[in-house]
Amino acid sequence: MTDHRVSWHEYFMNIAEQVATRSTCGRKHVGAVIVRDKTILSTGYNGSLRGAPHCDEIGHDIENDHCVRTVHAEANAVAQAAKHGVRIDEAEIYVTASPCLTCFKLIANCGIRKIYYKEFYRDERITEYARQCGVTLVYMGK
Repeated sequence: MTDHRVSWHEYFMNIAEQVATRSTCGRKHVGAVIVRDKTILSTGYNGSLRGAPHCDEIGHDIENDHCVRTVHAEANAVAQAAKHGVRIDEAEIYVTASPCLTCFKLIANCGIRKIYYKEFYRDERITEYARQCGVTLVYMGK
């Protein structure tokens, strides 16, 4: 019997999926893992501001069919790296759902050049912006 050893990409996406289980917004659970040289630098999940009540506790704040109470997983991963002084330039990010346009711009300006995602989520503009600024988007299937 041959054991199946997952690829590095599957490994990091599996971790992103596990990180998503910490989400505090029941509308969508998203996880993100920032990696460089096969080493995890930071993780994040979507949830309320640090110290604020969670959506699941007090309800959602909905604008344009989005809960705006939460900080997105990608932004939380970037913030966690910044808080701890971790350089993420030239890293890659694994996200369970493709970033919104705002998170895409944050990721690109941090110097992350490759985004692996499992589910395409909402904003087609990231495809064109990625092409323009040299960020590679890699769909890993659902």
